[in-house]
Amino acid sequence: MRKRSLGLWMTALAAYAFLYVPLIIVVVYSFNNSRLNAEWVGFTFDWYRQLAEDENMLTAAGNSLLIGISASLVSTVLGTMAGVAMYRYRQRLLPVLVLAPIAIPEILMGVSLLIFFVLLNLTLGLVSVALAHIAFCIGFVAIVVRARLAGMDEALTEAARDCGASPLQAFRYITLPLIMPGVIAGALMAFTLSIDDFVITFFTAGAGTVTLPLQIYSMIKIAVTPEVNAVSTLLMLLTLMLIVIASKLSPNLLRSD
Repeated sequence: MRKRSLGLWMTALAAYAFLYVPLIIVVVYSFNNSRLNAEWVGFTFDWYRQLAEDENMLTAAGNSLLIGISASLVSTVLGTMAGVAMYRYRQRLLPVLVLAPIAIPEILMGVSLLIFFVLLNLTLGLVSVALAHIAFCIGFVAIVVRARLAGMDEALTEAARDCGASPLQAFRYITLPLIMPGVIAGALMAFTLSIDDFVITFFTAGAGTVTLPLQIYSMIKIAVTPEVNAVSTLLMLLTLMLIVIASKLSPNLLRSD
């Protein structure tokens, strides 16, 4: 038994090292006082100072924040409605329609959205990217909201209806406050997915529209400089912070059981 446990521990440590050691290297080398990542020269904050003065990077970050906030707000409203509908009506087709964008490979969804926007004669830009992000974020919000509804006591809603509340009043004053942690967690997840997305954004951005992932990609085609490491570190911290907040607001969100 001890040998088996030791083997499991060693396998787990190797798997976690494979996942997280590259991320640690990116963070460490963002403070490297050298334009090359070949060796460690010394500690510096210069790359973060240069990053704060890089107009192209600031523009890309502003576009990503604008798209992420817009996509998260709209997808939260629509995803909450979809989650409530899936929980209340139990239709077979509705979950398929809502959750299909999650199951579809991103490259397929990116190509299909590009063709759709071309058919609509919609100019590719920030609007097309935001619409694309809304399309694939709705399903994630709906899953979180539906899980929150599954843990809610339906007797509270029934009691409100017995006291004369309309369905809308019961939802506004009883259901919505109870599922609000799930709604906020879904919104944070949608924002995280939107600001990190590259594949769908690559197909729907069009010429002249740059987001943070696209800007990072254009930079690493030349060389992975410490400035790329710096912006990757900040993006990583933002993503982790939002995931932690989402998990605190909805404790069952990251559970596997």
